[in-house]
Amino acid sequence: MHAGYVWKSEWTKIRSVRSTGTTLALAAVFTIGLGFLISALSKNEFAKMDAHELRFADPTFISFVGTSLGQLAMIVFGVMVVGGEYSTGMIRTSLAAVPRRGLFLFSKIAVATLLAFVVALVTSFVTFFVGQAALGPYKASLGDPGVLRAVIGAALYMTLIAVFAMGVTTVLRSPMLSLGILMPLFFLLTPILGNVPATRKVAQYLPDQAGGKVMQVVAPEGDIAPYGPWGGFGIMVLWVLAALCCGWLVLKKRDA
Repeated sequence: MHAGYVWKSEWTKIRSVRSTGTTLALAAVFTIGLGFLISALSKNEFAKMDAHELRFADPTFISFVGTSLGQLAMIVFGVMVVGGEYSTGMIRTSLAAVPRRGLFLFSKIAVATLLAFVVALVTSFVTFFVGQAALGPYKASLGDPGVLRAVIGAALYMTLIAVFAMGVTTVLRSPMLSLGILMPLFFLLTPILGNVPATRKVAQYLPDQAGGKVMQVVAPEGDIAPYGPWGGFGIMVLWVLAALCCGWLVLKKRDA
């Protein structure tokens, strides 16, 4: 089957499932809403900072605090895109229609990734402008050094979170199991490991901890990461590629 037909088929599948659109909308609402709230609350904190503290203040990153919640909706989106066919048994029909499993998998992931990126990019810019408006005189400008990179980086980060979830779900072949692993990993385990001194050096190489650096304009005081924003993003890309490769191998070797 021609790749164009497979792409069109995958787009139709995603578009026909109402919950996928709802999940992407929630990702935007959570990211923008929490970013605005934290930025508004941070305005008073900025007013109390001395010169030393202001050196390490990062108004851009503050507006993206909501990604910690928005990424959970992106994880659900990624799991649903792949796991929906396994939970309904439609995966057998899909693979019968597209015997080339690599074409099937990467067409699905490519279409979902493009959709996730468009939503994440719009969300990222809205989040930035809304958050900076809430910060008032302490706001950053899009033309300031590193700010545009952070805004685009936030969109890329959210997109890769969804792609990572797609890869993991392809390996596990179960939406419930995938959510049962990914949700605690990103919502509980990595934040805890990142805040414990004994495990911080290990946690900084986990996908969300490393990838989140791309949203920073100013490195926080006491930052020990041996990489910069794009270095951390590169580590996250490696995690995503590993998940996708493992997913492809499982799909190739195992029966539907």
